[in-house]
Amino acid sequence: MLAGVTAADGSLSWRTLLGYGGLALPLAALNLPLYVYLPTFYSAELGLDLTTVGGVLLLARLFDTVIDPLMGELGDRVTTPFGQRRPWLVLATPLLLVASWKLFVPQVEVDALYLLTWSCLGYIAWTVMLLTYAAWGAELSTRYDERSRVTAVREGCVIAGILLAASLPAAVGVKPESREALALVFRLMLVLVPTTLLILLVTVRERPAGQQAALPFRQGLRLALANRPFRRLIAAFFLNGVANGLPATLFILFVQHILGPEVSAGPLLLLYFVSGMVAVPFWLWLSYRLGKHRTWSLSMLWACAIFAWVPFLGQGDVVAFAVICVLSGASLGADLALPASMQADVIDLDRVHSGRRRTAFFFALWSMAGKLALAFAVGIAFPVLDALGFATAGTNPPGALLGLVLLYALLPVLFKLAATALVWRFELDAARQKTLQAQIEIATGAV
Repeated sequence: MLAGVTAADGSLSWRTLLGYGGLALPLAALNLPLYVYLPTFYSAELGLDLTTVGGVLLLARLFDTVIDPLMGELGDRVTTPFGQRRPWLVLATPLLLVASWKLFVPQVEVDALYLLTWSCLGYIAWTVMLLTYAAWGAELSTRYDERSRVTAVREGCVIAGILLAASLPAAVGVKPESREALALVFRLMLVLVPTTLLILLVTVRERPAGQQAALPFRQGLRLALANRPFRRLIAAFFLNGVANGLPATLFILFVQHILGPEVSAGPLLLLYFVSGMVAVPFWLWLSYRLGKHRTWSLSMLWACAIFAWVPFLGQGDVVAFAVICVLSGASLGADLALPASMQADVIDLDRVHSGRRRTAFFFALWSMAGKLALAFAVGIAFPVLDALGFATAGTNPPGALLGLVLLYALLPVLFKLAATALVWRFELDAARQKTLQAQIEIATGAV
């Protein structure tokens, strides 16, 4: 039995949950400017045009998807005396911090090559850290609802990190996409990332990997694609990722050009993420009663019903948009916590079929889908706005503003509805997951 697990009911202790989840806070605080503020920072403040920024980030994220399967294979195959997951986190941390410094606080005049180089290096570090981190979390428990508890604590720390990164600029009176704000976030994370990583390494033990024969990549990929629940889940995750990526990419532009240039985006982001954090326990409670897939579906439908009102907003409608941020933000907690927990259940099905524990490999495919979704969102949004004649500064024609609204609000609703259709009748529920675990225990001699 692992340290941190109570003998009475098999649940993980809060020491283990918080020790594991704490690293998510600084990682998320770095992730927010990387995906939300960086495109606007490089276009509006550093002078690169929208098409260049969108094209470079699309290329960097496509490159990043090549790293995912490689890391997934290495993560599952390489074991050391220090564990299977720990060494990768230690190795990736310095590269992540250096790349973040170069991206957030450039010391030279930037161009497309500069953005591409440091984005690619940063994404390599992100891939190694996030795949390893997610795989470790999925292996902490074999229980259906306990996995949701693990992801809920981790994603609660994610939201706390986002709130921290979003509130810091407002606290010192600078714009969140400014050079000063990005430098401030980085300096704080330079302390918090190593600190929380050390706490994780000291307080949380890994499950022993055990001895298992390597599975050729092509054969392993065929087995994964033959896994019907995985196919449905990863498709829904991609569609929902695009739906979330479009507003994340365009949030700053929407606030400045639709609500008004005098409106601050920081407090609105805070409302959105605070709502998401507050709602996590509710979605977790509901998932215990309705199942993860049905709860996630309801959260996406809720977000669609709220976000459909965004196109009716105009100059000065800050209060109405703030209400939308609060109500739509409530679905964020489910988006973060439940799909990752469902993925751990899908991996159980693969383990029954393949006879191997391939957690990192599956999270690599999962990560590829998420990155492609964000790349797709950026690759659509900026070039379309550029083609419509949208300018980050000055007055825009009505057609360009309408394009911004449609990309920000209505297109995400369509993608979320498609994702909901895929998972509403998802076949892997608590009863089937319990059966899968029993089969795994028999196969591994754990009974």
